Amino acid sequence: MYKKKLPVELDCGLHLFMEVMNGKWKISLIWSIHCGIRRPGELHRKISKASRRLLDTQLNQLVSHGIVSKTSFDQKPLKVEYSLTPLGQTLIPIIELTAHWGEANRSVLEPLFLNEQYA
Repeated sequence: MYKKKLPVELDCGLHLFMEVMNGKWKISLIWSIHCGIRRPGELHRKISKASRRLLDTQLNQLVSHGIVSKTSFDQKPLKVEYSLTPLGQTLIPIIELTAHWGEANRSVLEPLFLNEQYA
């Protein structure tokens, strides 16, 4: 199993938040689950730019951090569903606020990224 070379800094809440949310697709996974997409295949189709392996890894990390719960049903074929835990639900207002910030500042930020893309 992978072991981090640098120790995790947990001396303030921001470092703790960044450690939990570190991963390109975690916020998209949380938001998709919040919006009702609960099955792994549906999540993979929704976030098609990410590899299945990467999404599975980040889902497992969210489960281990207590943000998402995983329910496996005893049937053939195997059925798995994800849902937000109460702790995960507390992230929804933060994600919404962050999305509003992005929309409010789109006119300033978007040209910067477009210029980087074609530079």
